[in-house]
Amino acid sequence: MTLAAEHCEACRAGAPRVSDDELADLIKAIPDWQPVTRESTLQLQRSFKFKTFRDALDFTNQVGELAEREGHHPEIVTEWGKTTVTWWTHKIGGLHRNDFICAAKTDSLLTG
Repeated sequence: MTLAAEHCEACRAGAPRVSDDELADLIKAIPDWQPVTRESTLQLQRSFKFKTFRDALDFTNQVGELAEREGHHPEIVTEWGKTTVTWWTHKIGGLHRNDFICAAKTDSLLTG
């Protein structure tokens, strides 16, 4: 089963973060995403380029709908011709498998 076919599971405070080995394995499924650390929190981030602000805004809205369906919410920054999406699990202050699932689902919004 691919990550994009999985669904997020409810995450609770104290749930385990992905290990370094899991990170190395899971990132292979979403190679366009970058692990970034902000304020001591490991996150997944990707910028998507578009021809117009309207295209970027439409994509932003699609990501928002995805987030609502999955019950997992990213940071989304929309600019002219670009949308940057950052996934991480707030409750655990880092990355959970859910973040990789949502990153893969975000990618699939572009491929249909």
